[in-house]
Formats: sequence, structure tokens, C-alpha cells
Amino acid sequence: MRSIIIGTAGHIDHGKSSLVQALTGTDPDRLPEEKRRGITIDLGFADLDLGDVRVGFVDVPGHERFVKNMLAGVHGIDAVALVIAADEGVMPQTREHFEICRLLNVQQGLVVLTKTDLVEEELLSLVRAEAEELVAGSFLEGAPIVAVSARAKLGLDELLAALRKIALDVPERSSDFVTRLPIDRAFTMKGFGAVVTGTLVAGQISTADELELLPEGKRVRVRGVQVHGASVERARSGQRTAVNLVGADVGDIERGMVLAPIGRLRPTQIIDVQLSVLAAAPRSLRTRSRVRVHIGSAEVLARVRVLESRSEIAPGDTGFAQLRFETPVIALHNERFIIRSYSPAETIAGGLVLDPHATKHRGRELAKAHERLRLLSSSNRATRLSTFVEAAGDHGLRLADIAARTGWNDATVSLIAKQAQEATAEPGITETEGVLISTENFSRLCRTAVEEVKLHHQREPLSRGLPRETLRERHFLHAAPEIFRAVIGRLESAGALRTEKDLISAQEHGLNLSTADQQLRDKLAQVYEKAALEAPAVDQAFTVAGISPAQRSHGRKILQLLLDEGTLLRIHGEMFFHRQAIEQLKGLLRGYGTEHEPDRLIDVAKFKELAGVSRKYAIPLLEYFDSERVTRRAGDKRIILK
Repeated sequence: MRSIIIGTAGHIDHGKSSLVQALTGTDPDRLPEEKRRGITIDLGFADLDLGDVRVGFVDVPGHERFVKNMLAGVHGIDAVALVIAADEGVMPQTREHFEICRLLNVQQGLVVLTKTDLVEEELLSLVRAEAEELVAGSFLEGAPIVAVSARAKLGLDELLAALRKIALDVPERSSDFVTRLPIDRAFTMKGFGAVVTGTLVAGQISTADELELLPEGKRVRVRGVQVHGASVERARSGQRTAVNLVGADVGDIERGMVLAPIGRLRPTQIIDVQLSVLAAAPRSLRTRSRVRVHIGSAEVLARVRVLESRSEIAPGDTGFAQLRFETPVIALHNERFIIRSYSPAETIAGGLVLDPHATKHRGRELAKAHERLRLLSSSNRATRLSTFVEAAGDHGLRLADIAARTGWNDATVSLIAKQAQEATAEPGITETEGVLISTENFSRLCRTAVEEVKLHHQREPLSRGLPRETLRERHFLHAAPEIFRAVIGRLESAGALRTEKDLISAQEHGLNLSTADQQLRDKLAQVYEKAALEAPAVDQAFTVAGISPAQRSHGRKILQLLLDEGTLLRIHGEMFFHRQAIEQLKGLLRGYGTEHEPDRLIDVAKFKELAGVSRKYAIPLLEYFDSERVTRRAGDKRIILK
């Protein structure tokens, strides 16, 4: 059975709650104060079974003092019932509620003229004309206008038929998004603990699900789920849902929080948006204005920075802006919100979230930011994804980063990423190990890597290559590790670079040593080969090889060459050994281990005897063999590994 949510809207005392009660048999006014005062103060809920469709009603308060409560419930509705009392006609909150629905991009609904038993037909016709004038040019133009009387039970059958038609016409909610339940109420049930309610705007919630309360990030488990007062195994998108939680006290929960899968959504305090200021707003919306932002079921204070040349958006105009929240909030790309002035609190604008994890923009970046936001407002999802990736620069975006911005589930993110990669329009994107980066940035990083390696060869012609870590620190410090690996891999495959252990060199690079340098290399290698395990200090080795103090800098380059090619091994600090000596000692160690099966143990004293070295060399050599997994320390001894 299909489920949809219909919200009431309209001025105080126009009969919204009475209408819901007449249709459903449920009084949505649940608070004692509401009963005593005869007005709706907070959100009320009721449901109606129409056979092939089930309607959940969100009844909202009509008093201007409680518009913030109205906004907490109207965010997740599929359609609106705009209620106008026939004995009063269109009133201030009628207009405000209607404008809120327009700003939230509600697409379906109808107009209900209530209290018709109190007026003559002539006045009813005037109110009908007034209603038609109000909705002209909007989503409600041409929508049914049904005259009813909840008290006299007049017109209810016609209203039910109109509601059923609307319910069947409302498009199915998209299955492209992860589970999200903005909380509009939290309370304790004796014997059950904390219960939260809200409109499940996306995904589904099942018993035993592990979720988190955002923006705090508190993990909870679902003990039970109810839809329309009945226990169910699973609630689906578009249903009014009550969730019994384990892991949180009701004191930890407040209206405006969001239930979502663990690790999928992330709090933010800076968002880039497209704002539409109401034509009836008393003044332009200017930079530094302090405003109340209603997003989901939350109300959050924020400062505005207008991203237009005049630093303001005039009444009736639309423009780009940045909102900087005073407290963290959950916001997603393409989500609608309402802005009310700080004082007095009145609705002045609405908007669309474009970048929910934005950064502050400098003045000189304004034109670039403007173009990026224009692309993010595109209807093409592949274009929007590519724009997010382009804005991430060298760091790129993991698929999880995109999901956190958009609320798209894994399958949707993968599909749109594939579409973006296959798109011919620029900028394209490249994926590597689950990280997306713009093709332009990836190509630039490839060029930079080749240029840096070639510059290194020019500076150090005796070097076999540039250390991999040096290249990463110079040009890939802000890039994801996956991107660095992909760049080197791409350049290796293309034949531009080659890697040897931790060194990167140009494919065409070769060591063309002069005769003098070749002689120095051979002499220095012979010094260490002859020294065997009694390795000399570097200056001593240089002296024996005939390298004068004036040549020491050049001598170190020759020494590095021997290290790069593997002739010498660095054992500890400035202690170097010839590879041949180390390999011979390794063979002696393993032979000793075989002779001392099964424990294969050797202590420092025995190692000194076996190697024929002093403790000065023994300890660094043993630590080197530990790092090479030839030995493993066991107390004050070593196990010789097989």
C-alpha cells in the first residue's frame, strides 16, 4: 500500500484540526494546553486509510507565534491542504504558510474552504475567488477547491475523493538516498525508553538497525518501529514513523536531530546556497544579516554572506549566498530550507542547499565560486558530481565524501560517478581506488611529477632517482594517498617514469659516469668491501679512497650512488656495510640457526663471536636483521627465523 504525507496549512482558528478529526476520527491536538486553550500549539498527527493508499496527516499550528513548530513538520510532506475559513477568508498566516510551501517546492495539494455552514453562498463565492487569486501562478493553480463543514459533516466525501486522487498522483519517493529521519518529537514510554517520531524522508528503518543521532554522532539501536500506531518490522520512505531507541535517553534527544546510518552523513556549519527572497519581504537580505534557518525539523541561527556583487538580494530576487551556522546542522545538497528574520521572526526567504560542506570564500574567488554554484544548481547529476570533485582539488573525493554531501546511497553514487566519467563534457573525472579527481587536476599532477623527477636528475646527475617520499611531500601533500599511487602507476605504464624500491627516475635516465667518477665509485666500494664487518666511519672511508676534504660533498654523492644501487647498505645512521659482507653474515646466522634447532636462539655475546665484531657493530647489525625479519627479538636473545 502506498503511503503519503499531507500537511495542513492556514491561519489560526480556520478549522485545520477539526477537519483532520472529522476525516480520521483522531484529534491531532494532544497537549493539555491545546485542549484548554482551544488552539493548536505543536504538531499533531493522524492517519487515514483510503483503501489503496494511506494518508498520514501532519496538522500544524496556525498562530504566528508557533510558525517555527509548523516548519518542523511541513518539511517532509508530499502535498498540502491549504485551509481557509469561509467566514474569514485569506488571513496573514494563510499567506505565510502558503509562501512557505512554495519555497519548500511542494508540488501537490488542494484548497479546503472550511466552516461553510456559517456563511451564505454569496460570501462563500467571494472566499473561493479570493483563494483562486492567492494561488494563481503557483503549484495550486487549478487544484481542487473543496468546500466543507467539519461540524455539519458537509463536503467530506468530495474531500476524501480529492485527497485520494492527489495521493495516487503523487510520484513515488526516490530510492536513491540513504535513510534519513528528521526528528520532530521525542518522549519516553514506560517500559520501552526513548521514542522519537518524524517523517521518514528517505530509505527505511528496521528493527535491530544500528543508527546514529546527528549532529552529535551518538550511536543507537532500533528496538522497535511503529507506523500509524501499529508495530511493523520495517518503515519505509514517506511514512510517519515512531522509533524506539536503545542507547540514548530522551534527555539526549531534541527536535532537529536526524537519525541516519552510521558514518553516512556529516554535520556542517558552512553551506553555499541559492536564496529566493520573498517579494513581500520588508527589506533586502544583506551580508552579515543574522537569520533563523529552518532545515529539516531543525531551527538554527546563522549569518548570511551574499555572494553577489551588491552584497544583497532584493525582495523578489534570487541569488547565491553562504550561510554560516552558529551550531552544527545536517544539510544535504539539493535540500530545501526556509529563512526567517531574527527579530521580529517572520518568513523572508527560502532556498536550496548547493554545497553543504563549503569553505569560506575570499573576495577574489567570488566569480569562481559563483560559476561553481551555477553548475551545482544544474539538473544534471553527473555535472553536479563533477563540480564537487573539481572543487576538491588535488585531494579528490572518496565515494563516501560524495554520499555525505548528497545523501545518495552507494549504488546511486557509483552509477552517477560512472556517468560523469563517461561524459564528454569538460571537466571530466578520473577514478582511482575509489577516489575521484578531476581529469584536469590528475593530468597536471602527472606533468608535475615528471618535471620534478627530471629537475632532480639535472640537479643530481649521480643520483639514481628521486626518493618517492620526497616527491610526495613536495607536490602531493594535499592529495589522497590513492591519487599519488595512481599518478606514479599511470606514469610507469606510460613509460615516462620507472620506480626501483623507494626511488623514482625518468625512464630515459642513466648514470653516465665520467672516468674520474667511476674510479671514485670503485675505490669507495673497495674500501667498504675490504673493511667487511669492521665498517669505517664515512670520513675515514673517504680518506682511504683518496677523496680530499674539498671533494667531500662530491664524495657523498658517490656514496649515495652506492646506496641507491644497493652496493652499500645503511645499517644505522652513518654506519654503512658492503652488501657482500651482510649477505655472508646472513648466511652464517641461518647456518647457526639450523645447527641449534628447534629453538634457533642466539644471544648478543654469541652473535659477536659469530660475526667477529665488537658490541659497537653487533647491536646495530642485530637491529638491522630484526627489521629485515632475519631475526626476531625474544627477551635478551634473538630467534633466527627460517
